[in-house]
Amino acid sequence: MDPNDFNEQKEKTRRIYDSHKTIYNPFFNQEIILNSDGFHHLQFSDRHERDKNEQLLKFSLLPLAIKVIKKSGTIQEYRKCLMEIGKKSKRDGFTLIKTVQYWGFIAIVGKKQIKIRVIMRRVGDGNIIFWSVMPDSKLKHSHPQKLYTDNIEDE
Repeated sequence: MDPNDFNEQKEKTRRIYDSHKTIYNPFFNQEIILNSDGFHHLQFSDRHERDKNEQLLKFSLLPLAIKVIKKSGTIQEYRKCLMEIGKKSKRDGFTLIKTVQYWGFIAIVGKKQIKIRVIMRRVGDGNIIFWSVMPDSKLKHSHPQKLYTDNIEDE
């Protein structure tokens, strides 16, 4: 993969992402925030950089994810859990734990009619943000294994 092509696609996706600071979603009846956390998560998972091909896949799905956010009035997945947020305190060694919620929208979209999952996230009482997008089913010409796991918070 040519690094220039990758960087060009990343910048193109960044421009699309930045042009949509908020997107109204009918299910939540409110604006969904597209902040740096969501864009970062397209590139990293569990503090490790995703494979470049996986990043490119997520970049290519972002315009479809925006359409799904604008139109989805029904969720297909929901998860609520307690998670460590941030780094350990230097003072006492503890890590802050907060309730984190994830919502998953699944839709068939685009000219090629592919099935994607779009994940929203809220930490504590904060804003609901765009968290991730991924194929929900095997793509044509791809390897038989999934490019995602069953745990929506990791994607």
